[in-house]
Amino acid sequence: MLNRFAPLVPLALITLLFGCASQPQQVAVQQKPQVQSQAKFVAAQSASVYEEELATEKELTDFSGSKPYQLPVLADSILERGMSLIGTRYRFGGTSEAGFDCSGFIGYLFREEAGMNLPRSTREMINVKAPLVARNNLKPGDLLFFSTAGRGRVSHAGIYLGDNQFIHSSSRRSGGVRVDSLGDSYWSKTFIEAKRALAMAPSTVTASK
Repeated sequence: MLNRFAPLVPLALITLLFGCASQPQQVAVQQKPQVQSQAKFVAAQSASVYEEELATEKELTDFSGSKPYQLPVLADSILERGMSLIGTRYRFGGTSEAGFDCSGFIGYLFREEAGMNLPRSTREMINVKAPLVARNNLKPGDLLFFSTAGRGRVSHAGIYLGDNQFIHSSSRRSGGVRVDSLGDSYWSKTFIEAKRALAMAPSTVTASK
């Protein structure tokens, strides 16, 4: 019985070896273009991010070079006042210490401590002619904008404190003025952009403290 199948053994071995040898070549031919396209995509994406950061840095330099401002001092003053208001209740349309909404809180601090009149709503505030700031280059006092209602539209704003923290008048349910982390998944996902509004502060303004 073994003799009957003997002639078939070499043929089976040849077929098996041919199949194993040819299959990796086909996979390699199919995968090579995909790997190359992925590499090109990653390289293009990295170049785009790098160019965007360079443009942002140039914009910040142009602002600070053509118009001196006391950003660190003003930021300290704004944030110190803001921290003293933690726990102030949220009130839709509120612009005073009786209660704030998110843009009302920012507008109040910038008006009182920096002599700046910012637009009343977040939709207008995000369009102020201030330099954009990359997320990895945030400084205390920078404005943060979020899309908490979806669709990529701005609907909330806060002020960066440092160490990935920001202060804002959150909502009635969450207790009004409070500090949160930009690293929290909710805020990280809804973050849109940041602007250095203090770059527009009058050069004659000095902190009140």
